[in-house]
Amino acid sequence: MNIILFQNNEIGGPLPRDDHRVVHILNVLRREVGDSTDVGLVNGPRGKALLRSVTEDEVSFEFQWGDEPPPLLPIDLIIGLSRPQTNRKILQEATSLGVRSIYFALTERAEPSYASSKLWTTNEWQRLIRQGVEQAFSTRFPAVKFGAGLRDYIESTKSVDHKICLDNYEATTGLWEAAEQKQSVVLAIGSERGWTEDERALFRQHGFILAHLGERPLRTETAAIAAISIVSARMH
Repeated sequence: MNIILFQNNEIGGPLPRDDHRVVHILNVLRREVGDSTDVGLVNGPRGKALLRSVTEDEVSFEFQWGDEPPPLLPIDLIIGLSRPQTNRKILQEATSLGVRSIYFALTERAEPSYASSKLWTTNEWQRLIRQGVEQAFSTRFPAVKFGAGLRDYIESTKSVDHKICLDNYEATTGLWEAAEQKQSVVLAIGSERGWTEDERALFRQHGFILAHLGERPLRTETAAIAAISIVSARMH
Protein backbone atom coordinates (compact mmCIF):
# COMPACT_ATOMS: atom_id res chain seq x y z
CA MET A 1 0.00 0.00 0.00
CA ASN A 2 1.29 3.46 -0.95
CA ILE A 3 -0.93 5.30 1.53
CA ILE A 4 -2.63 4.10 4.72
CA LEU A 5 -6.25 5.11 5.15
CA PHE A 6 -8.10 6.02 8.32
CA GLN A 7 -11.67 6.91 9.21
CA ASN A 8 -12.26 10.25 10.90
CA ASN A 9 -13.29 8.59 14.17
CA GLU A 10 -9.94 6.79 14.40
CA ILE A 11 -7.85 9.95 14.57
CA GLY A 12 -8.36 11.02 18.18
CA GLY A 13 -6.96 8.06 20.10
CA PRO A 14 -4.51 5.15 20.00
CA LEU A 15 -4.88 2.12 17.75
CA PRO A 16 -4.55 -1.51 18.87
CA ARG A 17 -1.13 -3.00 18.30
CA ASP A 18 -2.69 -5.81 16.24
CA ASP A 19 -4.52 -3.46 13.83
CA HIS A 20 -3.46 -4.51 10.32
CA ARG A 21 -2.33 -0.96 9.49
CA VAL A 22 -0.20 -0.79 12.62
CA VAL A 23 1.32 -4.18 11.79
CA HIS A 24 2.16 -2.88 8.30
CA ILE A 25 3.71 0.34 9.63
CA LEU A 26 5.84 -1.42 12.25
CA ASN A 27 6.77 -4.67 10.53
CA VAL A 28 6.74 -3.88 6.80
CA LEU A 29 7.62 -0.18 6.69
CA ARG A 30 9.74 -0.60 9.85
CA ARG A 31 8.77 2.77 11.25
CA GLU A 32 10.05 3.69 14.70
CA VAL A 33 8.99 6.36 17.19
CA GLY A 34 9.59 9.74 15.56
CA ASP A 35 9.16 8.45 12.00
CA SER A 36 6.28 9.52 9.75
CA THR A 37 4.08 7.63 7.27
CA ASP A 38 1.88 8.72 4.36
CA VAL A 39 -1.77 8.54 5.42
CA GLY A 40 -5.18 9.73 4.30
CA LEU A 41 -8.71 10.23 5.55
CA VAL A 42 -11.27 8.20 3.62
CA ASN A 43 -12.69 10.58 0.96
CA GLY A 44 -10.70 13.39 2.58
CA PRO A 45 -7.20 14.90 2.65
CA ARG A 46 -3.83 13.18 2.56
CA GLY A 47 -1.15 13.83 5.14
CA LYS A 48 1.46 12.41 7.47
CA ALA A 49 1.16 10.31 10.64
CA LEU A 50 4.02 10.78 13.11
CA LEU A 51 4.57 7.71 15.28
CA ARG A 52 4.45 9.05 18.84
CA SER A 53 4.51 5.96 21.04
CA VAL A 54 4.45 2.17 20.92
CA THR A 55 3.41 -0.04 23.83
CA GLU A 56 2.67 -3.74 24.09
CA ASP A 57 -1.03 -3.12 23.45
CA GLU A 58 -1.40 0.08 21.41
CA VAL A 59 0.21 2.68 19.19
CA SER A 60 -0.33 6.45 19.07
CA PHE A 61 0.08 8.80 16.11
CA GLU A 62 0.07 12.54 15.55
CA PHE A 63 -1.68 13.43 12.30
CA GLN A 64 -0.97 16.42 10.08
CA TRP A 65 -3.23 16.95 7.07
CA GLY A 66 -2.35 18.48 3.74
CA ASP A 67 -3.76 18.42 0.22
CA GLU A 68 -6.90 16.80 -1.18
CA PRO A 69 -6.26 14.17 -3.87
CA PRO A 70 -7.55 14.81 -7.41
CA PRO A 71 -11.23 14.01 -8.03
CA LEU A 72 -12.21 10.67 -9.50
CA LEU A 73 -12.42 10.36 -13.27
CA PRO A 74 -15.94 11.00 -14.64
CA ILE A 75 -16.09 7.42 -15.92
CA ASP A 76 -18.89 5.04 -14.94
CA LEU A 77 -18.47 1.33 -15.63
CA ILE A 78 -21.24 -1.15 -16.32
CA ILE A 79 -19.73 -4.62 -16.16
CA GLY A 80 -21.50 -7.85 -17.05
CA LEU A 81 -21.31 -9.89 -13.84
CA SER A 82 -18.50 -12.38 -14.34
CA ARG A 83 -16.61 -15.02 -12.41
CA PRO A 84 -15.65 -13.85 -8.91
CA GLN A 85 -11.94 -13.90 -9.76
CA THR A 86 -12.56 -11.64 -12.76
CA ASN A 87 -14.64 -9.26 -10.67
CA ARG A 88 -11.91 -9.14 -8.01
CA LYS A 89 -9.38 -7.93 -10.57
CA ILE A 90 -11.77 -5.34 -11.95
CA LEU A 91 -12.63 -4.00 -8.51
CA GLN A 92 -9.01 -3.43 -7.59
CA GLU A 93 -7.63 -2.25 -10.93
CA ALA A 94 -10.54 -0.02 -11.98
CA THR A 95 -10.40 1.60 -8.55
CA SER A 96 -6.67 2.21 -8.93
CA LEU A 97 -7.31 3.84 -12.30
CA GLY A 98 -9.77 6.24 -10.65
CA VAL A 99 -13.25 5.55 -12.06
CA ARG A 100 -16.11 7.09 -10.12
CA SER A 101 -18.52 4.12 -10.20
CA ILE A 102 -18.60 0.41 -11.02
CA TYR A 103 -21.90 -1.39 -11.58
CA PHE A 104 -21.85 -5.19 -11.89
CA ALA A 105 -25.01 -6.09 -13.81
CA LEU A 106 -26.86 -9.36 -14.20
CA THR A 107 -27.00 -10.03 -17.93
CA GLU A 108 -28.72 -12.67 -20.03
CA ARG A 109 -25.54 -14.71 -20.32
CA ALA A 110 -24.31 -14.21 -16.76
CA GLU A 111 -24.29 -17.08 -14.29
CA PRO A 112 -26.79 -16.00 -11.55
CA SER A 113 -24.82 -17.78 -8.82
CA TYR A 114 -21.94 -15.33 -9.29
CA ALA A 115 -24.02 -12.70 -7.44
CA SER A 116 -24.05 -14.83 -4.29
CA SER A 117 -20.33 -15.65 -4.15
CA LYS A 118 -18.40 -14.79 -1.00
CA LEU A 119 -16.91 -11.83 -2.85
CA TRP A 120 -20.27 -10.10 -2.49
CA THR A 121 -21.73 -11.77 0.63
CA THR A 122 -18.75 -10.79 2.80
CA ASN A 123 -16.81 -7.51 2.97
CA GLU A 124 -14.20 -8.84 0.54
CA TRP A 125 -15.30 -6.48 -2.25
CA GLN A 126 -14.87 -3.48 0.07
CA ARG A 127 -11.38 -4.64 1.02
CA LEU A 128 -10.41 -4.87 -2.65
CA ILE A 129 -11.64 -1.36 -3.34
CA ARG A 130 -9.64 -0.08 -0.39
CA GLN A 131 -6.52 -1.78 -1.73
CA GLY A 132 -7.07 -0.10 -5.09
CA VAL A 133 -7.41 3.32 -3.47
CA GLU A 134 -4.28 2.80 -1.38
CA GLN A 135 -2.32 1.61 -4.41
CA ALA A 136 -3.22 4.83 -6.24
CA PHE A 137 -2.12 7.06 -3.33
CA SER A 138 -5.64 8.40 -3.12
CA THR A 139 -8.41 8.61 -0.56
CA ARG A 140 -11.39 8.66 -2.91
CA PHE A 141 -13.63 5.60 -3.20
CA PRO A 142 -15.81 4.81 -6.22
CA ALA A 143 -19.48 3.95 -5.86
CA VAL A 144 -19.98 0.20 -6.32
CA LYS A 145 -23.26 -1.66 -6.90
CA PHE A 146 -23.92 -5.24 -7.90
CA GLY A 147 -26.69 -7.73 -8.57
CA ALA A 148 -29.31 -5.59 -10.32
CA GLY A 149 -30.39 -6.03 -13.93
CA LEU A 150 -28.68 -4.39 -16.89
CA ARG A 151 -31.60 -2.07 -17.63
CA ASP A 152 -31.50 -0.65 -14.10
CA TYR A 153 -27.86 0.38 -14.41
CA ILE A 154 -28.30 1.74 -17.93
CA GLU A 155 -31.15 3.95 -16.77
CA SER A 156 -29.21 5.11 -13.70
CA THR A 157 -26.56 6.62 -16.00
CA LYS A 158 -28.92 8.27 -18.49
CA SER A 159 -27.71 11.79 -17.61
CA VAL A 160 -24.09 11.05 -18.57
CA ASP A 161 -22.78 12.87 -21.66
CA HIS A 162 -21.36 10.00 -23.66
CA LYS A 163 -22.20 6.28 -23.64
CA ILE A 164 -20.10 3.51 -25.13
CA CYS A 165 -20.71 -0.23 -25.21
CA LEU A 166 -17.76 -2.45 -26.06
CA ASP A 167 -18.72 -5.16 -28.53
CA ASN A 168 -16.66 -7.59 -30.62
CA TYR A 169 -19.34 -8.47 -33.16
CA GLU A 170 -21.28 -5.47 -34.46
CA ALA A 171 -19.05 -2.51 -33.56
CA THR A 172 -17.43 -0.81 -36.53
CA THR A 173 -15.72 2.04 -34.66
CA GLY A 174 -12.60 1.76 -32.53
CA LEU A 175 -12.82 2.97 -28.94
CA TRP A 176 -10.21 5.70 -29.50
CA GLU A 177 -12.43 7.33 -32.14
CA ALA A 178 -15.66 6.73 -30.22
CA ALA A 179 -14.40 8.13 -26.92
CA GLU A 180 -13.73 11.72 -28.11
CA GLN A 181 -13.20 14.38 -25.44
CA LYS A 182 -16.27 14.35 -23.22
CA GLN A 183 -16.95 15.57 -19.70
CA SER A 184 -18.29 12.19 -18.59
CA VAL A 185 -18.49 8.72 -20.09
CA VAL A 186 -20.32 5.47 -19.38
CA LEU A 187 -18.42 2.36 -20.47
CA ALA A 188 -20.32 -0.92 -20.74
CA ILE A 189 -18.21 -4.09 -20.88
CA GLY A 190 -19.77 -7.52 -21.17
CA SER A 191 -18.83 -10.72 -19.40
CA GLU A 192 -16.64 -13.14 -21.33
CA ARG A 193 -19.72 -14.57 -23.05
CA GLY A 194 -20.56 -11.14 -24.44
CA TRP A 195 -23.89 -9.39 -25.09
CA THR A 196 -27.03 -10.85 -26.61
CA GLU A 197 -28.91 -9.28 -29.53
CA ASP A 198 -31.58 -7.99 -27.14
CA GLU A 199 -28.94 -6.36 -24.95
CA ARG A 200 -27.31 -4.65 -27.92
CA ALA A 201 -30.73 -3.32 -28.88
CA LEU A 202 -31.23 -2.07 -25.32
CA PHE A 203 -27.92 -0.19 -25.42
CA ARG A 204 -28.79 1.39 -28.74
CA GLN A 205 -32.20 2.45 -27.45
CA HIS A 206 -30.45 4.35 -24.66
CA GLY A 207 -27.99 6.13 -26.92
CA PHE A 208 -24.92 3.92 -26.56
CA ILE A 209 -22.32 3.75 -29.33
CA LEU A 210 -20.93 0.28 -30.06
CA ALA A 211 -17.12 0.33 -30.15
CA HIS A 212 -14.32 -2.22 -30.21
CA LEU A 213 -10.76 -2.61 -28.93
CA GLY A 214 -9.46 -4.31 -32.05
CA GLU A 215 -9.73 -7.77 -33.55
CA ARG A 216 -8.44 -9.77 -30.57
CA PRO A 217 -11.04 -10.99 -28.06
CA LEU A 218 -9.93 -9.97 -24.57
CA ARG A 219 -10.74 -11.13 -21.09
CA THR A 220 -13.27 -8.89 -19.36
CA GLU A 221 -10.72 -7.55 -16.87
CA THR A 222 -8.21 -6.83 -19.66
CA ALA A 223 -10.84 -5.04 -21.73
CA ALA A 224 -11.87 -2.97 -18.70
CA ILE A 225 -8.33 -1.79 -17.96
CA ALA A 226 -7.61 -1.02 -21.61
CA ALA A 227 -10.90 0.84 -22.10
CA ILE A 228 -10.50 2.96 -18.96
CA SER A 229 -6.97 3.90 -20.01
CA ILE A 230 -8.06 4.94 -23.50
CA VAL A 231 -11.06 6.98 -22.34
CA SER A 232 -9.00 8.62 -19.60
CA ALA A 233 -6.32 9.61 -22.11
CA ARG A 234 -8.94 11.13 -24.40
CA MET A 235 -10.30 13.19 -21.52
CA HIS A 236 -6.94 14.87 -21.11
